[in-house]
Amino acid sequence: MSLTDLMSGAGLSRYAEVALILFLVAFLGIVWWVFRPSARRRWQEDARLPLDDASTASSRPSAGASHE
Repeated sequence: MSLTDLMSGAGLSRYAEVALILFLVAFLGIVWWVFRPSARRRWQEDARLPLDDASTASSRPSAGASHE
């Protein structure tokens, strides 16, 4: 009995199917989060950040900023 015979008889194909379904759910969730109508203004503001001057960009708190 070879390793190939042993692994093909182990029934591990279910793990691949479950992983595919989990990936699909996660992918669709991220796509929905990015393209939902309520996020449109945020993405437009974020797209303009490289073009804005420093005073406008510093008024928005960054994710890593500490609140002292």
